[in-house]
Amino acid sequence: MSFENFDLHPSILKAIQRCGYTKPTSVQSQAIPKVLAGFDVIASANTGTGKTASFVLPALQLISKRRFVRRKYGKPSVLILTPTRELANQVSQAIRTYGKFLRFSSISLVGGVPYGPQLKSLSRPVDIVVATPGRLIDLMNRRNIDLSEVKFMVLDEADRMLDMGFVDEVTKIADMTAAERQTVLFTATWDNTLAALAQRLLNEPQRIQIDTKNTQQNIEQRLHVADDLEHKNRLLDYLLEDELLTQAIIFSATKVGADRLAKELRAQGHAAAALHGDMKQGARNRTLTNLRRGKLRLLVATDVAARGIDVSTISHVINFDIPRFAEDYVHRIGRTGRAGSEGTAISFALPDDLIHLERIERYTGQKIPQQVISGLEPTRRLRRPKSKKRNSRRAYSAPNNRKSYRAATKNGGRYRNNQPPAHAHKRRQRLSDST
Repeated sequence: MSFENFDLHPSILKAIQRCGYTKPTSVQSQAIPKVLAGFDVIASANTGTGKTASFVLPALQLISKRRFVRRKYGKPSVLILTPTRELANQVSQAIRTYGKFLRFSSISLVGGVPYGPQLKSLSRPVDIVVATPGRLIDLMNRRNIDLSEVKFMVLDEADRMLDMGFVDEVTKIADMTAAERQTVLFTATWDNTLAALAQRLLNEPQRIQIDTKNTQQNIEQRLHVADDLEHKNRLLDYLLEDELLTQAIIFSATKVGADRLAKELRAQGHAAAALHGDMKQGARNRTLTNLRRGKLRLLVATDVAARGIDVSTISHVINFDIPRFAEDYVHRIGRTGRAGSEGTAISFALPDDLIHLERIERYTGQKIPQQVISGLEPTRRLRRPKSKKRNSRRAYSAPNNRKSYRAATKNGGRYRNNQPPAHAHKRRQRLSDST
């Protein structure tokens, strides 16, 4: 199958050919025909499978055919919701790339940037809006945007949006769109919360399931057990000496940890920078631009900030902190091995991380091979944390302050089991002695 089989607009096909793409991926070949046919679609697919084009190409096609009421001031026809700014920027770039030879307008509405440019964009005719839920809700409350003309809505990485607590925002946004709209939902995982949201927002959706549990076969996975933080740092120093490591993303569990590690790496002479949610959008954009231009060798990032990073030159992903959720592991290692190239994913696990490692291996259906570096062997083994035993009998602790004493005496002097707390007798004794 080729892209010509989708009967896309000649200008869209021309842009695809300029990109060098000839054959659609599995998710594209299944999703695009169904979306173009007007069905609501739920597609489960991993990152790096070409899912962005699966909804961007149909959106551009629908606009090119003038199936929507177009060119309204502040009233878009297409709405694409993403969980993070980085992913929104990636989708916006894909829209510009595939729509290079079409006449349309698209804008990005994300947090962390001034309102001025976004408000100015909304004062002109707009066809496509790519937005994060928080900023879009804010603009809706200010009445700067009207979603009543949205006939095509996309929820990209819907599972991540729900994990970030955007379920109410997504529902409110959907309620403001046209009653008869087409909705497309992309997700890597599926649970009851997402199923309930899909049941409310989608109408008899077509389900597409691309193998979401097996990670990319072109990515070599390794595991190193570390005794502690200092051991992790020594392992990292050794791995960074590998000449095959051209560029790497190092994942940290926290923003503070990302800043600290990036600072230490720079002090050692590495071209490194941090990327996390507390950074302003301008700083994040500059960091990603430097990464794409090869000015950075190492990017220390948190999961949220790394969402949507698509840099083909990333040779390694290093999980400095092993993720707590198995889906995040799949997403992280998907930052390397892009477009079928070879990649390497290395994870550091502390002894108490066994439970998280087992979740990842069950989810992916793969055993991550453990390796040991000579001279950096761990002295501790992976183990399950000891669970604290709880006493089945609930002990009663008597009130030990004056407020509780007054509350008890106000209640007619009744106590638990008709026994006053020990300090009550002492207080009465002090009162009698003072009189």
